[in-house]
Amino acid sequence: MTTLGRPAIRQATRTLRVLGTDITLIEPIRAHAEADLGFRLEFDVLDFQNCERKAATHAETYDVYDQCFHNLDIVWFWGALQPVDTQRIVDWDMVSPLTREGGINKFASPGFGDTPVSRLYVQPSDLLGPTPSRHVSMLPTVHNFDSFGFDRAAFGDATRGQASWSWLLSPDARGQIALVDEPAIGLLDAALAVEASGELCFADLGNLSVAEIDALMAVLEDRRRQGYFQCLWRTSEDAARLAREGRVTVQSMWSPAYGELGARTEDFIEAVPKEGYRAWHGGLSLSRHVQGAQLDMAYEYLNWWLSGCAGAIMARRGYYMSVPERVRQAVSPQEWTYWYEGGEAQVDLPGAFGQTVVRAGNRRPGGAYWNRARNIAVWNTTMDEHNYAARAWARFSQAVREGGACL
Repeated sequence: MTTLGRPAIRQATRTLRVLGTDITLIEPIRAHAEADLGFRLEFDVLDFQNCERKAATHAETYDVYDQCFHNLDIVWFWGALQPVDTQRIVDWDMVSPLTREGGINKFASPGFGDTPVSRLYVQPSDLLGPTPSRHVSMLPTVHNFDSFGFDRAAFGDATRGQASWSWLLSPDARGQIALVDEPAIGLLDAALAVEASGELCFADLGNLSVAEIDALMAVLEDRRRQGYFQCLWRTSEDAARLAREGRVTVQSMWSPAYGELGARTEDFIEAVPKEGYRAWHGGLSLSRHVQGAQLDMAYEYLNWWLSGCAGAIMARRGYYMSVPERVRQAVSPQEWTYWYEGGEAQVDLPGAFGQTVVRAGNRRPGGAYWNRARNIAVWNTTMDEHNYAARAWARFSQAVREGGACL
């Protein structure tokens, strides 16, 4: 008897353990990878902070670490990971210049913060940097350009680049605003909003000083006391539910949530901020302990992620892949036109779980891949004062929760 096309004996005797978040560790990925690779995948799915903590302190509990470049510093510093040998990556030369070269000048706006290339290559000193080398810290995979969602009844269509991050602090949306409850992300959304509103101006949006963090949190605390925030959320499913229930008119939003809005799909839409996107980039790293046959299996899994299938699944969640040409070969022409080229959907399009997430006639906000990539304001980042910022955000989050405005 076989399961998903795999010999039962191989499934029982070969298991690869992957630690990550629900951004990428979803059932369609597991099922397709197991079917293609012939071994079992054991996904350990945690939230961002607990995932990072476990990766740094318990490297023996996983083989592959699936996370973002901005979450890499601490785990690498603790010596939990080993370099990825690009000579064992079949499609390494096909990885997008946005990742391998930093997206400088003709490719895209580099933006503030931790551009992937700044953490990509392992240097002779064993530190990470942008100078190309044979070994990388993380195989670049999924990425996106995030903004926020808004109710067009409250803010209008804003289809010509008039949407602004300042809407996340709009008096007109008081009591119906939500932010993502993750310090390295929610704090950046808030910083973009405060700067766009003209209340503060930061020297480096991707690396705030202690004084700037204090000033930002003072603004958020003032708005909290005035009842601006409906909620802080932690998953895209939570964000979609807030919009479906009519509890928010504007909020931080991740791409998969737009496909889960149900009857509100045409009313609650993705912003194209005139100030630019908050970008992020994920990838796959190898635990320091993995070796021999287990390491071979890990490299099989890394190569599978660039083969096209994973990119197709991620595209249906609104995410991009570092090897777009492989994705083009794995999706339908209609899907490629909508997700990557920004063209009009000619037919209804499915999501990663098979449900319809795009209706015929719609276009992806922000347009084609490179148009969106050229409009990056800041990359998700681990600031020099990350610990200070995380503690400040935790106090703010707790105050919001104690006020009853929570999921």
